[in-house]
Amino acid sequence: MSFQKQILVNIVLLLGTICLFEFTNLDLAIQDHFYLRDCHQWMIDKRDPVLKLIFYTGIKDLIIAFGTLCFFCWLLSYKVWKLARYRRFCVLICLALIIVPVTISILKNISNVYTPNKIGRYGGDKPYVKVLERYPPRFEQSRKGKGWPAGHASGGFALMMLYYAFTRKKFRILGVSIGLTLGWTMGLYQMLKGAHYLSHTIVTMFIAWILIIIIYRVTRVDFRVHIFTTMIRKNKIRPAN
Repeated sequence: MSFQKQILVNIVLLLGTICLFEFTNLDLAIQDHFYLRDCHQWMIDKRDPVLKLIFYTGIKDLIIAFGTLCFFCWLLSYKVWKLARYRRFCVLICLALIIVPVTISILKNISNVYTPNKIGRYGGDKPYVKVLERYPPRFEQSRKGKGWPAGHASGGFALMMLYYAFTRKKFRILGVSIGLTLGWTMGLYQMLKGAHYLSHTIVTMFIAWILIIIIYRVTRVDFRVHIFTTMIRKNKIRPAN
């Protein structure tokens, strides 16, 4: 599938997902299963130190550590020849781990959507308003909502870039599986403690994949130019007179 078709298909899927959840109450129907009304709490207590360590701070720190390792390997690749073959791998991972979370963070800051644990249906004091809806006229906001899309899961979904970072098919399948597994593990944890709806995580996944495709396409062109100019400088290719 061509670059243009990949982008178009994923944009259509993204818009379709937004419309599905925007014009239905599917988010609430699913989220109801995670809220224990009898005891007025979520299936997962956000204060549980073990679960927080594993599924929030722990998994996030591992992803950051992996990105940091890739960054230093990229720097060293210009000094250590054996690392040069991994340069593109490192660049792709670093760019994905920066661009995807930053983009999602920007959207969270402007979308003004509250998380489930903030709305009245689940014990909060905010109205349930979707991303394309307006708040009731009498509702006074002291602080904007920052629930849409899912920020925590963005780091995991960014690692879907492993699909393009690897060259062999079996490793590519493994790579995208790692990204999807981490993203959904992080996303489901947030859902089970009332920090996100299902739609938030799905939207993050599609946005991440669209950005990954774009990053791969742009860097592919840049790397071809870089390799060509490097070979010219080393007189391995002589430009025609």
